Amino acid sequence: MPEPLIIVFLKAPRPGFVKTRLAKTLGPKAACRAYTRMTAAVLDRLSNFSNVQLRFTPDDAEAEIAHLLRPGWQSFPQGAGSLGERMDHAFRDANGPALLIGTDCPDLNASDIREATAALSTHPVILGPARDGGYWLIGLQAPCPPLFQGISWSTSSVFHDTLRIAQQSGQSVHQLRTLTDIDDEDTWKKWSG
Repeated sequence: MPEPLIIVFLKAPRPGFVKTRLAKTLGPKAACRAYTRMTAAVLDRLSNFSNVQLRFTPDDAEAEIAHLLRPGWQSFPQGAGSLGERMDHAFRDANGPALLIGTDCPDLNASDIREATAALSTHPVILGPARDGGYWLIGLQAPCPPLFQGISWSTSSVFHDTLRIAQQSGQSVHQLRTLTDIDDEDTWKKWSG
């Protein structure tokens, strides 16, 4: 199996556009600074991987994320649609095995990516559960549109709903370790020290 594409979903670092739940207590500018720091941490963990694609939103944000690119990395807009539609589109565009992560779990490390890559050779679906009920990584050998349909995004049931759909469609799933999604002041303070 070819080396999977590592897709990172990220947003333009705009106050009021990123980390809106965190902004309720920290304020939009501080939440944007937190987002920038978390994004940098995630991308630093990927610095030794060359097959990385940054998928940004909104679609006019290319100039705002250009400085994040490393040699060999590419960037593309996420395009229109719900989160599930945009994720499905990214997997379809990958044209082969791919891992998709966001920037909310800065405790991920290169060994997590290596484990996901190895597991993808024997499992069609890889999931990294997050403590808030979502997931911090999804990996697929090939596109699987049902995994992105009928999901109530940003809820505590995302991981379990995705796992259920995968199992109902006969897909074996490899689970990675559970990480904390940083979405509120408490999780931010614990991570940022």
